[in-house]
Amino acid sequence: YVCSTWGKNHFKTFDGDIYQFPGICEYNFASDCRESYKEFSVHIQRALNSNNHPEIQYILITIKDFTVLLRPKVAVVDGRVVKTPYYSSGVLIESNDIYTKVYAKLGLILIWNQKDALMVELDSKFNNHTCGLCGDYNGVPIYNEFITGGESSYHASYNSITYGNLQKINKPNARCEDPDETQALPSCNRHRDECERLLTSSAFADCRFRLNLETYIQACMQDKCACNGNEDSFCLCSTISEYSRQCSHAGGRPGEWRTQHFC
Repeated sequence: YVCSTWGKNHFKTFDGDIYQFPGICEYNFASDCRESYKEFSVHIQRALNSNNHPEIQYILITIKDFTVLLRPKVAVVDGRVVKTPYYSSGVLIESNDIYTKVYAKLGLILIWNQKDALMVELDSKFNNHTCGLCGDYNGVPIYNEFITGGESSYHASYNSITYGNLQKINKPNARCEDPDETQALPSCNRHRDECERLLTSSAFADCRFRLNLETYIQACMQDKCACNGNEDSFCLCSTISEYSRQCSHAGGRPGEWRTQHFC
């Protein structure tokens, strides 16, 4: 089971819900939340880059008593910079120019593209034991993480922001604003046809039955709205890249979908 974040504020929980949360603070992404002894935690610090796109500045991973801080192309273990590949205490860190990967023997795999996209896969022994932006991992994808009121989209967006803000790690000197909990997401239905066409292209024939296509179509539609019609490749390409990554991760073989003129 995989939880991920990518692109323009998209999050996909272990249980398969996709929501948007624009916060730029340090957050609990996924942690073992049993009371007695937490086996791991993953925190992320998000910020807007020079193009005003959200990226992950660093990831802080604690595994039992072992701490790993990841920045683009840098890994710091228990306070000192290490060369990768690095192995110690059941944790392997690999890094190249494109990805940083962490494998922990207790049942966690983390893959970060050193920019906007992070994927965490957890062993099923953590079912029902996690908390954070990735949700509770109880196998029930009915927004039980955040829907309290009605089922309308207004409630969904309102509550996903409330929910995201609750995952903030309070640090005494942090200077970051919580996103406004009352902003509702626009309706982006006019972009459905284009998003459907992109995600059902022949390059993705092997992905169709491995993933929930509709959730990615919805994310793509939100991206198109957020771009305001600009041909901003970050807006459009990040969700398609994520669909491609998740397809590969699920054992599919996406074809070559990038072209000279697209992404």
